[in-house]
Amino acid sequence: MNLDWESVRAQFPPLERWTFLNTATFGQLPRRAVEAVARHFARRDREACRDFLEWFADADRIRGKLARLIHASAEDITFVPNASTALASLIGGLEWKPGDRIVTFEGEFPNNIYVAEVLATRGVEAVQTDWDSLETVLRHGARLVLLSTVNYVTGFRLPLEEAAALCRRYGALLYLDGTQSVGALRFDAARIRPAALFVDAYKWLLGPTGSGFLYVDPELRTRLQPAVIGWRSDRRWRQVDNLHHGAPDFSGAAERFEGGMLPFAPLYGLEASVDLMLELGPERIEQRVRELAEAARAVLRRAGGRLLSDEAPHYDSPVIAARFPGRDPARLVRELYARRILVSARHGFLRVSVHFYNNEADLERLETALGELPGR
Repeated sequence: MNLDWESVRAQFPPLERWTFLNTATFGQLPRRAVEAVARHFARRDREACRDFLEWFADADRIRGKLARLIHASAEDITFVPNASTALASLIGGLEWKPGDRIVTFEGEFPNNIYVAEVLATRGVEAVQTDWDSLETVLRHGARLVLLSTVNYVTGFRLPLEEAAALCRRYGALLYLDGTQSVGALRFDAARIRPAALFVDAYKWLLGPTGSGFLYVDPELRTRLQPAVIGWRSDRRWRQVDNLHHGAPDFSGAAERFEGGMLPFAPLYGLEASVDLMLELGPERIEQRVRELAEAARAVLRRAGGRLLSDEAPHYDSPVIAARFPGRDPARLVRELYARRILVSARHGFLRVSVHFYNNEADLERLETALGELPGR
């Protein structure tokens, strides 16, 4: 059955006023997500928060939907507000010793580079490499490999199964940041089997800021110590009339890493967006995104852009980077903004990013504008 993508697009009011090609910076919230957040606040007013424990039951329902989206178990999912917190939970839960190595890619998202460099002050070796040299680096040993599923600047799409297999072969933990792909491209945790996967939902998952989640592999959970300790660290935390006083007895599920209260309003908004994606179908979403990305690449080529995807493999993602010789990408962004077209400039590239709510008319407007701008 063919989907009516224009009907889906109607869920996103800003698209009536903007040519929005910038999901790699921020995704747009569907109407249903905004309504879900409003319902939560209305419920607070109506019930005076007397039912707050029921909110946690709702959170468990949301875990299940996220798990379904990435082919995992609800027990594998813990909520975190952003990428920094997720990475801190991993780094803080492992015991580090001098001589350990952390590997990441050159040009990775700064979180992954900063963490490795800070740990280097404690004797941990920070190594930056590239995809072609990853196995060579891993042969010399690594404790942890920090990689993005899609690079935020270049759109490089990591060969996930190969990367995961390499890390297992050489005994390294693989932490993936799926923020720039999950929601647009399918992810199968059961097949890829990373040690951990973080997704900040405000981009391709179309959730509010503050709604993110961390998948933690069951084997890693047995040895990763919670870095955040709070009243929910003890498995009996629901017994609020008589909370346990003493050493916490941690749950075996990933919720053991949460510690305290959750950002419920953003999570209800996230649930509504995930519901939309599950209804549309991740396979159909990915197909639509890939079609639009290929059309966007063609537009940028015709406008004189030099694309990384034309020079090397693994750049076939919805994050599309183009260089325009002799033209400043930051200026291009400003000139396109004046025409109500939203894109980004990153490290010398014009970055265009498409999602399922885009359409061919968006790309036609981009092409027309690029042709009219000075300096062509």
